[in-house]
Amino acid sequence: MNEKRQMTMKDIARELGVSVATVSRALSDSPSISKERRQAIQQFAREHNYFPNVIAEQLRHSRRNPSRAIGVIVPELVHYYFSSILDGIEGEASSRGYQIMVAKSNESYQREVEICEAMLKNKVCGIIVSQAKDTEQYDHFLHLEAAGVPLVFFDRICPAINASRVVVDDYMGTLNAVSHLITTGCKRIAFYGTSMNLVIGKNRFNGYRDALYKHGLTLDEKLVRICDNRADSERITPAMMQMEDKPDAFFAVNDETAIGILSVVKRMGYSVPDEVSICGFTNGFRATVCDPMLTTVEQRGSQVGKEAADILIGLVEGTLPNDRPEKRIVKTRLVVRGTTRHP
Repeated sequence: MNEKRQMTMKDIARELGVSVATVSRALSDSPSISKERRQAIQQFAREHNYFPNVIAEQLRHSRRNPSRAIGVIVPELVHYYFSSILDGIEGEASSRGYQIMVAKSNESYQREVEICEAMLKNKVCGIIVSQAKDTEQYDHFLHLEAAGVPLVFFDRICPAINASRVVVDDYMGTLNAVSHLITTGCKRIAFYGTSMNLVIGKNRFNGYRDALYKHGLTLDEKLVRICDNRADSERITPAMMQMEDKPDAFFAVNDETAIGILSVVKRMGYSVPDEVSICGFTNGFRATVCDPMLTTVEQRGSQVGKEAADILIGLVEGTLPNDRPEKRIVKTRLVVRGTTRHP
C-alpha cells in the first residue's frame, strides 16, 4: 500500500482479511465481536495512522457531545452564487448551534483532496462540498464516506457517489430561458457553458438543446462554446459576432460571462436587446448594475445553502438515515430585464 495515502477502513479490512463491517464495529468498540479481535484491529489502525475512526465514533454513536463544526468546500469565493450559498449554510448552521469551516479549492482537484484530509484531521462532523472543475477521481470522497463522515454535495454534484445533494433545476431553468429568447424573436442563439464533465454543464446544455428542438430550431455546433467566465467571454465573443451567420442572442452559464458578452457587443456597436439579446444564470447584484440590466435565471443560492445545511445536520443528528441519500431540487425562476426583448 502507498504509505503517503491515508489508510481507510477498506484498506484495513483487506490487510487483515476481514469485512469492512467488522473493521467498523471494531473501531466503534462494538461488543458484537470478540475483545481480542477488537483490540487487534484497533492496534493495527493506530500503527498505520488511521485517524478517521475517532470521527466515525463521534458521528455514529455520540449524540450527547457531537462535533459542532461543519466543513464547507467551495470552488471559489468571489462568485456571488457561492457567496450566497455560504450565507444560507451559515445562517442555518448557526441557528442550530453549529459553526462552519470554509475552504476553497480554487478549482483544483489536488487542493480539494488536501482540504478533505485537513477537515478529517480537524474532526468536522460532516462536509458540504461543490466539487472542483477538474475533479475526475473521487477517492477522497469515498474516503470520507468510509470514515463515516456525512457528505452533502451542492451545485456541482459527484455522479460517481450516491450521496445526499442539493441542486437547482438547471435543465428547466435553461430550457425556460432559451424558450424566452426564442419567443421574443431570436433564431441564432449561442450557448456559453461550463465543462461537460460537470453535471450542471450537461443539464444546462440539454436544456438549451431541447428548447431549440421544442421550437423547431436546429442546433448549430458553431454556436456552442465552453466559456464560463468574463475574461474568456470577452476574448471569444468578437469572433462570434464576426461570423457570417452570427448569433442574435446569447445564453450564458452565469452572470459574469453574460456581462462580458454584453460589454463586447455594446463596444462593437450592436444594440441590446434590439439586435442582440443576452441571458445569464445567477441573478447576482451585478445583474442590476449593468446597462441595460441583465435578464437572468435566479438560482436562489441562499436557499440551496440552507437546504444543504439542513440535510447535513439531519445526517449528523440521526434524524435523516445515512443509508438513504437525500436529494433536493431548488426551483429557479426567469427574471426578465433589459437585455432581452419582451414578447
